[in-house]
Parts: sequence; C-alpha cells; structure tokens
Amino acid sequence: QVQLVESGGGLVQAGGSLRLSCATSGRTFTSYAMAWFRQGPGKEREFVTAIKWSGEYTYYADSVKGRFTISRDNAKNTVYLQMNSLKPEDTAVYYCAAGRLWGMPEVVAGTRSYDYWGQGTQVTVSS
Repeated sequence: QVQLVESGGGLVQAGGSLRLSCATSGRTFTSYAMAWFRQGPGKEREFVTAIKWSGEYTYYADSVKGRFTISRDNAKNTVYLQMNSLKPEDTAVYYCAAGRLWGMPEVVAGTRSYDYWGQGTQVTVSS
C-alpha cells in the first residue's frame, strides 16, 4: 500500500508561482511513476504531468508545458510540482498519483494507469 499526501496549495495572483509537494509512504517509491492531475470546478479530472520512476523521462500536458516542472527526490520519497506563470484557468484541486505503467502518452496521461491517489490540494489563481 502506498499513501500520498499533497501540500503546498493556496491562493496566488495570476503570474505568480506555487510549489506543490507529494510525500509518499512505503519503501517502493522508486518503483512508481508519479503524476499530477487536476480537477477544476465542474470539470473532469485532467492530466497535468508525470515523471518516470528514475526521473529521466517526463511528460506534460500542452496547457502547462513551459510553465510547470515536475521533479522527484527519491531519497525523500517526494515528488514536486513547480508552477510558474499561473493563470486563473489553472485553478483546480491538484492530485498526486502513483502507478507502475509507463509508455505511450495515452498510457502516461490516463487515470487508469495510476493505482494510488492523494486527497488533493486546492490551488486558486486570482485574476
């Protein structure tokens, strides 16, 4: 069993930055690809970014490419999401997820590829 706990959300003005963290339990962190998804008001959950277990590959949704950066510290069992140049449309609950699959973009970006989910952290970007 893997437990995920997100932190770092909050209220920020457009153009600002936030860094989210996702701390995981268990000794198998390096066996999992890690991802961030988000769900805005009245919207379905959508893929944001993912990083492979060793960190050498990352994948981003077009909407955040160039603004968001995912990273992981395997020594701390933690994955991070650095969000810069935030926009009001980035407002959402952000979820951390862990899974053992990696491959084509539709696999990496699919919610079914992830076995464990955090409880989410709210990010609100004001205009």
